[in-house]
Amino acid sequence: MHVAITGIAAVSGLGENLSVHAQRMEAGENALRPLSAMPGADARYEAFDGLHAGWIEDRGLLVSRKWAPGSTLSLHVARQAIADAGLTSEDLVDAAVMVGSSRGNVGGWVGPWPGRRPFKLMAASNSMHGELASAVSIELGIRGPWQVIASGCAASLDAMGMAWMMIRTGVVKRAIVLGVELPLIPEVLHTYAKTGVLATSPVNDPYSPQAGGFFPGEAGAAVVLESVTALAERRRAAESSYPGGHVDSATDEQSVAKSVPLMTGFWCNSDADSPIGMPNDGAGVRDCVKRAVQELEGEPPIAAVCPHASGTLLHGIAELAALRESLPRDQQISLHPLKPYTGHTVGASGVLDAAIMAHYLRKQALPPNLPGLTPPGEPYDLSSRPLDSQGATVMKIAVGMGGHNSVIAMRSPSL
Repeated sequence: MHVAITGIAAVSGLGENLSVHAQRMEAGENALRPLSAMPGADARYEAFDGLHAGWIEDRGLLVSRKWAPGSTLSLHVARQAIADAGLTSEDLVDAAVMVGSSRGNVGGWVGPWPGRRPFKLMAASNSMHGELASAVSIELGIRGPWQVIASGCAASLDAMGMAWMMIRTGVVKRAIVLGVELPLIPEVLHTYAKTGVLATSPVNDPYSPQAGGFFPGEAGAAVVLESVTALAERRRAAESSYPGGHVDSATDEQSVAKSVPLMTGFWCNSDADSPIGMPNDGAGVRDCVKRAVQELEGEPPIAAVCPHASGTLLHGIAELAALRESLPRDQQISLHPLKPYTGHTVGASGVLDAAIMAHYLRKQALPPNLPGLTPPGEPYDLSSRPLDSQGATVMKIAVGMGGHNSVIAMRSPSL
């Protein structure tokens, strides 16, 4: 069963929608600024003097008396993606809501959130990671299953994979998948600093020998996944209700499958190695990608990979080693690390990167890389060559602290 990506949305330090993300990326801009300039930063942030980060500019998107900041952001991007997909309230009733977040609703729970005056009655709910999904279910009248997955930096890519499996097995026809993270609070930043993974230099370049850690960022992102059968049914219903009986879109399943980006696979495994790092040879990522390559036989060739590329020196070395051992050598494959633009948005990064990639796939294109990045070395490059008009495969990789690896595959539309 084909699974279509029909709605996408994102809010990060780059902007409040994907068009703005693309405009800034194409202008060679990133979202990173000194953390001391973030609204609400106070004396508690002095320990992070010099650290650059990416935050959501409109803080009003994160403030609600009823819902915690992360839940409020979940609602915002869910509504954006649902509108982009053209779903009605009737379409949503039995959908799934799947959320990935490493730190959930810790923001506003372990300390006050600037500008927020919460309801005491909601205190228990606001402290729950599950509220990220339940808020969307309650506010939008969605009665299908909801889950929140917290597998570190792989959390939202795992949520996307779980939703894909639910659709393929017939549990639901469609799912709203969210990645949400608000990690720029001192309590969380101190844990990263003590572990030694925060950036210790201004070099935001994942393949540089001077790469010194990751630059944290806030983000909310969403994708709507639907079975191609359900999407074809929606299009036929729209056609039958349209005055004159015609809409300008394909309605048979084969044509529908060619007209939108598709999610074509999900794979995950574990390193069983370290609670904070990964094997020097990237063995877990290697094995996960190898399996993906084997099971994608028959799909269009792999044209590009959006790697995890966290920004730590170890990760850059290990992930490249894994890719060199697992990807086909007879295909021209470009790498598209997106964290240099947005910062590392932790558990939200999987869906954020997937949404950005899908935005470009809709145009049968690939996103540009931030100018000045260190080339990854043979056999890969950082170019953004055109995609084959008959469709191409793009991979997205995510790696979670604790040794969890996830991979999804997406296919571009074909003419």
